[in-house]
Amino acid sequence: MNEVLSQILAALRAAWNYRWYGMGFAWALAVCGWVFVMMMPNRYEASARVYVDTQSMLRPLMNGLAVQPNLDQQISVMSRTLISRPNLEKVVRMADLDLKIKTQDEKEALLDRLAKRIEIKAAGRDNLFEIAFQDTKPESARNVVQALLTIFVEGSLGDKRKDSDSARRFLDEQIKAYEQRLTQAENAVKEFKRQHMGQMPEDGKDYYSQLQAISVALNQAKLELSEAQKARDAIKSQISGDDLVVMAPNEDVQGVNPELDARINSLKKNLDALRLNYTEQHPDIVAAKRIIQQLEEQRTQEAKQRKSVNYGGVAGNSAMQQLRVALADQEAKVAALTARVAEYTSRFNSQRAAANSIPQVEADYTQLVRDYQVNKQNYENLLNRRESAHLSGEMDANASVVDFRVIDPPRVPSQPAAPNRSLLLSGVTLAAIGAGFVLAFLLSQLRPTFNTRRELRDVTGLPVLGVVSMIWTPEQQQKRRKSMLVFASCFAGLLLMYAGVVGSVAFLPKLF
Repeated sequence: MNEVLSQILAALRAAWNYRWYGMGFAWALAVCGWVFVMMMPNRYEASARVYVDTQSMLRPLMNGLAVQPNLDQQISVMSRTLISRPNLEKVVRMADLDLKIKTQDEKEALLDRLAKRIEIKAAGRDNLFEIAFQDTKPESARNVVQALLTIFVEGSLGDKRKDSDSARRFLDEQIKAYEQRLTQAENAVKEFKRQHMGQMPEDGKDYYSQLQAISVALNQAKLELSEAQKARDAIKSQISGDDLVVMAPNEDVQGVNPELDARINSLKKNLDALRLNYTEQHPDIVAAKRIIQQLEEQRTQEAKQRKSVNYGGVAGNSAMQQLRVALADQEAKVAALTARVAEYTSRFNSQRAAANSIPQVEADYTQLVRDYQVNKQNYENLLNRRESAHLSGEMDANASVVDFRVIDPPRVPSQPAAPNRSLLLSGVTLAAIGAGFVLAFLLSQLRPTFNTRRELRDVTGLPVLGVVSMIWTPEQQQKRRKSMLVFASCFAGLLLMYAGVVGSVAFLPKLF
């Protein structure tokens, strides 16, 4: 420890020999620094604090009815993008900072200075922002902050309105497109139903059950036809070889065979009853008409045959008449069943041919219906979203969903915010004193001297036998005291000058 102290004292004694160089350098450096600090232009800071209230009472009431974006996120993004280049250009125009701008380079430099000096930060709580700016002119600082505040408030709401308008335009275009698709799908379903009438799934029983029912009816009709044919053949075999009954010449056609006439009348009544329930194309009606025609032709033929027989012929016996009536009945039944079998056969063939295309028809119809349902669902969803967007736009236009509260409006500052001259002057003074000491120390190292026996012994490595002390005369002592007094006065003057400069900054700010 003593070694360190001795070295420090030795360095101070060595630097003391060049104290006047250090004092002069300190004064020169201090004066230059003070002048530079005092010539620095004042920078005035204007600031504003704004609170964004997103907790509106209308938001929970419109929940589920209107589109509600994340307002907190939008405000946060807007605060970070406030110093973007387009916004800075708006600030330049709104604050009239471009009046003296003549070249593009000057404009770029101005925009760079604005971007560096503008400060936007959160003021300690959610959605509370502080906007600050420094400029050499207090009015310009206030105008810049006011422009930023206006862009921040109007930009947040304007962007939301632009987003809402663009969303509604997009929804209108999509609704129009889906309306056309829905109309095309409806027309496609209608045309498909028209082309495949009777083959649609909603027409009742499917084709396979209908085909099975027709097959059962066809088999039943064939069985009945076979039975009727066998009964007819049996009656024919009984009446084969018997004489015909001779009809009197004055008998008319209807009186030839009363049983045949009764059969014809009965079939006509049955035909009238069938016409009440079925159309003319029904198999039973077609068969009945065919049987009546055949019986009438048979009656006409019998009348012609009886006219060609002698008048003296004897009428057949009653047994023969009954057999002929039975034969006529069987012929009519066979004819009706034959027509029924033919009709059911035609239906079965056409139904079976159509049944092969039923799966493809049902698949195509299902695809058309599915496309129609998808288009309809999308169309209805788009309508609901457009209504939500409309409600959202009305809510933004007519209600205060986001409330901007300017807590501290920007104003023209009366006191400069920078530079801090007192601090800078203190730093310059301390730096000047330190620089003077460093200069004196460096000079002492360039021109070293020995102030103690120890220094001489350490440097030369030789033993020091003795020291010759300096004896100062009274005149020399007086001169040394004056030198010390002048040096102290210079140092005190430096400190007093520093105090005066700092005091002038504190008490006379308008002079600077």
